[in-house]
Amino acid sequence: MTKVELIDKMASDANISKAAAQKAMDSLMDGIKKALKKGNKVTLVGFGTFSVSKRAARKGRNPQTGETIKIKASKSPKFKAGKAFKDAL
Repeated sequence: MTKVELIDKMASDANISKAAAQKAMDSLMDGIKKALKKGNKVTLVGFGTFSVSKRAARKGRNPQTGETIKIKASKSPKFKAGKAFKDAL
Protein backbone atom coordinates (compact mmCIF):
# COMPACT_ATOMS: atom_id res chain seq x y z
CA MET A 1 0.00 0.00 0.00
CA THR A 2 1.39 3.37 -0.97
CA LYS A 3 0.99 6.67 0.88
CA VAL A 4 -1.62 7.81 -1.67
CA GLU A 5 -3.63 4.59 -1.23
CA LEU A 6 -3.46 4.97 2.56
CA ILE A 7 -4.69 8.57 2.33
CA ASP A 8 -7.58 7.44 0.10
CA LYS A 9 -8.52 4.78 2.67
CA MET A 10 -8.31 7.27 5.56
CA ALA A 11 -10.53 9.73 3.68
CA SER A 12 -13.08 7.04 2.88
CA ASP A 13 -13.16 5.51 6.39
CA ALA A 14 -13.36 8.87 8.21
CA ASN A 15 -15.74 10.37 5.64
CA ILE A 16 -13.46 13.38 5.13
CA SER A 17 -11.86 14.95 2.05
CA LYS A 18 -8.61 13.61 0.64
CA ALA A 19 -7.02 16.99 1.36
CA ALA A 20 -7.94 16.71 5.05
CA ALA A 21 -6.64 13.14 5.16
CA GLN A 22 -3.40 14.29 3.49
CA LYS A 23 -2.97 17.03 6.13
CA ALA A 24 -3.60 14.52 8.92
CA MET A 25 -1.07 12.06 7.48
CA ASP A 26 1.55 14.76 6.99
CA SER A 27 0.99 16.04 10.53
CA LEU A 28 1.38 12.52 11.97
CA MET A 29 4.60 11.88 10.06
CA ASP A 30 5.99 15.32 10.93
CA GLY A 31 5.19 14.82 14.62
CA ILE A 32 6.95 11.45 14.68
CA LYS A 33 10.03 12.89 12.93
CA LYS A 34 10.27 15.86 15.31
CA ALA A 35 9.91 13.68 18.41
CA LEU A 36 12.59 11.25 17.19
CA LYS A 37 14.90 14.12 16.30
CA LYS A 38 14.63 15.33 19.92
CA GLY A 39 15.53 11.82 21.10
CA ASN A 40 12.04 10.90 22.33
CA LYS A 41 10.14 7.68 21.73
CA VAL A 42 6.73 7.69 20.06
CA THR A 43 4.39 4.97 21.30
CA LEU A 44 1.08 4.25 19.59
CA VAL A 45 -0.69 1.77 21.85
CA GLY A 46 -1.86 -1.26 19.89
CA PHE A 47 0.41 -0.38 16.94
CA GLY A 48 4.01 -0.02 18.05
CA THR A 49 6.89 2.17 19.17
CA PHE A 50 9.18 4.37 17.11
CA SER A 51 12.60 5.11 18.61
CA VAL A 52 16.13 6.11 17.62
CA SER A 53 18.88 3.52 17.38
CA LYS A 54 22.44 4.76 17.88
CA ARG A 55 25.50 3.11 16.34
CA ALA A 56 28.95 3.90 17.67
CA ALA A 57 31.84 4.87 15.42
CA ARG A 58 33.79 1.85 14.28
CA LYS A 59 36.44 0.63 11.88
CA GLY A 60 35.52 -1.14 8.68
CA ARG A 61 37.29 -2.49 5.66
CA ASN A 62 36.96 -1.39 2.04
CA PRO A 63 36.12 -4.66 0.21
CA GLN A 64 37.80 -3.54 -3.03
CA THR A 65 41.15 -2.50 -1.59
CA GLY A 66 41.19 -4.17 1.82
CA GLU A 67 42.07 -0.77 3.31
CA THR A 68 40.85 -0.02 6.85
CA ILE A 69 38.39 2.89 7.00
CA LYS A 70 36.67 4.79 9.79
CA ILE A 71 32.86 4.63 9.87
CA LYS A 72 31.19 7.56 11.62
CA ALA A 73 28.71 7.17 14.46
CA SER A 74 25.13 7.33 13.22
CA LYS A 75 21.50 7.35 14.27
CA SER A 76 18.65 5.56 12.52
CA PRO A 77 14.93 5.19 13.13
CA LYS A 78 13.71 1.96 14.65
CA PHE A 79 10.19 0.51 14.88
CA LYS A 80 9.03 -2.23 17.22
CA ALA A 81 5.56 -3.59 16.50
CA GLY A 82 3.15 -3.83 19.43
CA LYS A 83 1.54 -7.08 20.56
CA ALA A 84 -1.91 -6.25 19.16
CA PHE A 85 -0.37 -5.39 15.78
CA LYS A 86 1.64 -8.63 15.72
CA ASP A 87 -1.39 -10.67 16.69
CA ALA A 88 -3.47 -9.09 13.89
CA LEU A 89 -1.10 -10.58 11.33
